[in-house]
Amino acid sequence: MTDQKDDESIEEIDRDMLFKYIETKEFLAVIFYKEEDPDSPRILRHVELIDDEAAEYGIKIVKMRDRLMAKKYGFRDPPGITYFRKGKPIKYDGDIDDEEEILDWLTDPENMELTDHIERVNRKMFEKIRQRSDYVAVFLYSNDCKQCPKVLAEVEHIDDEADAAGINFVKIDDKQMARQFGVFALPAILFFKLGSKEPVIYAGDLYDEQQILQWLLTQQDPSGDVIEATEGNELLRLIEEEDALAVYFWNKTLCDLCSAQEQQHGRKAHKVRTTSDEEEDAKDDNDECEQCAHILEELENIDDDCERHGILFVKTQDLKIAEQYGATDFPVLMYFESGVGGVFEGDLEEEEEVLQWLIQQRTEDRIELITRVMLENLVQDTQYLAVYFYKQNCHICEQILEDLEKIDDECDVYGIHLVRIQDPQLAKRYSIKTFPALVYFRNGNPLLFEGDLQNEDSVLEWLIDDDNRELADEIESVNERMLTRLLNESPFLAVFFYDEDCPECDEILENLEEIDGEADMFGIDFVKICSAEAAAEQGLHTLPALMYFRKKTPMVYEGDLTQSDKVLDWLTSQDVFEIKNEIEEVNKKMLEKLLEENEFVTVFFYEINSEESKAIMEKLENIDSETDNFDITFVKMADPRYARKWGVTNLPAIVYFRRRFPSIYRGDMHSEADVLEWLRKNRFRQPELNIFMYALFAISIAFVIYTAFLLQCFKTQPQAVVPHPKQS
Repeated sequence: MTDQKDDESIEEIDRDMLFKYIETKEFLAVIFYKEEDPDSPRILRHVELIDDEAAEYGIKIVKMRDRLMAKKYGFRDPPGITYFRKGKPIKYDGDIDDEEEILDWLTDPENMELTDHIERVNRKMFEKIRQRSDYVAVFLYSNDCKQCPKVLAEVEHIDDEADAAGINFVKIDDKQMARQFGVFALPAILFFKLGSKEPVIYAGDLYDEQQILQWLLTQQDPSGDVIEATEGNELLRLIEEEDALAVYFWNKTLCDLCSAQEQQHGRKAHKVRTTSDEEEDAKDDNDECEQCAHILEELENIDDDCERHGILFVKTQDLKIAEQYGATDFPVLMYFESGVGGVFEGDLEEEEEVLQWLIQQRTEDRIELITRVMLENLVQDTQYLAVYFYKQNCHICEQILEDLEKIDDECDVYGIHLVRIQDPQLAKRYSIKTFPALVYFRNGNPLLFEGDLQNEDSVLEWLIDDDNRELADEIESVNERMLTRLLNESPFLAVFFYDEDCPECDEILENLEEIDGEADMFGIDFVKICSAEAAAEQGLHTLPALMYFRKKTPMVYEGDLTQSDKVLDWLTSQDVFEIKNEIEEVNKKMLEKLLEENEFVTVFFYEINSEESKAIMEKLENIDSETDNFDITFVKMADPRYARKWGVTNLPAIVYFRRRFPSIYRGDMHSEADVLEWLRKNRFRQPELNIFMYALFAISIAFVIYTAFLLQCFKTQPQAVVPHPKQS
């Protein structure tokens, strides 16, 4: 093409070159002429005028004086022009002296169109097609793209359907053009409308030709794609069951802008009388105001985008359902996930802003904005609910809200539902006087956060604190993720696995909740989970069941779950409590129980985060099994206050209890052999202890007798009474 353009002459070819060009050139125009014809030079000069411009469309123009080839392609008496498109010829029947007509014929999209596949065009050809076609679909690709041929094969299947619908489908290998239209990854599909400056980029599955065709038809006629209307029980079912549902509530009579327009219309009516009563009746009967209708049109533009992100979009004028979820100002858009909703606060006329908000709600687990009615329902139905109260136009409120978004996912792990609300009047009910504020509901019982809301880590720590999460007389319900966390963090965990279809589970739970508080005093975390999958992971195939985890080591309760006393005895029994080759951690309540039930108990009192305590503990672990042979229960405890009760002032320390009588070890705790020997001697000191007690008893009796003897021997005699002389 460059050489042809430089010398401004049409290339002369022979028969072999013709066959080669027919096979290799996508668009080839051949001028057949007779060398002896005096008109041939004039015709060739006219064609040479359009040679360069035709080359810009990717059309190769050549000339040939082979009469046999001319006859083969329909010209018994040259001159004539044959146009080959991928080897398929068509004849030119127009004025061969009019070069502009020839160029228009060569570049006409209908003549360049190739049947049974999408036409390949260049940028120049595309611009002409775009100017002449109402709707153009462009498949952008490149030769170095591996998946482009596979996608193209799928798209080829809908070429005829698109053409029948009036959509011209072409393909272009032009990366620079793709970048100009905002496409940076190939392959891609663009849709152009006549008169539109920017195309629409397809963002769906490129391997689904039916989805592509539906998208093209929707782009061609958006009015055919409307948001589905629903109401009543069907809408309630969708709200409760759909994972992602967007509901557009609208009503003319309650629309603020519509009311304002009607008031203005009413004022004008006093000044200007309408001449047609029928027009007034038509206006009154119309259920859609301009604002509601305009917003609805804008939202219908993003209906397909919502569907691609798994969001079902519906509209409704059901005011009763709107009131159930606290909607008072119309129109309003709400987003629901399995019955839990949020309200859109932005401009409904900005469909891109609405779409971005919906996608964020769907993918990023944002903190939902709720209404008063929704809050009241959540407080009743949600075990753990954290509510962030804030007000509009508050900079610090928005900043704290962004910080709380960082812990929203973590709250979900702990089974805490975090929401937000703008309701100053409702805030007063919970003694909130300044904003923002956070209220924590545990089965409906509110607890006001009094710390620093700007420190999201302290907020999360406060929310998951066991003292704040503790529910009176109720076993905490957990999900699978939270159960996994508890198994990693809790040394003693009792888990009640049950199923929703279990008739006796409610009775068992009532009985187990009677011992929840006592189990907690023994340091045992008691939870319940309604998940057959979680039970199956632990090897449980029949429900209900109770499993006790001691540092991730599971034990299944084989007794009667309805007898809560026996369950508590099993949970706190030494056989269940004891872990081989490890000194068990106890709390105050558990130690008291051990001292009551066991004659010989040894307690290692230690300090948390003490390197010395850690080193001694590792030594003592080596003699744990030997102490079991002496029938001595060996435990450890990190409670300095309780240690002082037994005369221990310095930690770490070892105390040996014999029938609750303590003895403190004074030797080297780093030598486990010395400790074991000391315990052995204390364990088998029964004879010496009896002789000592007898001797002490004898000395006590002797002391009492000796004291009585002294009192008797040194008793003063009474003086005799001397009679008076006169009396005698």
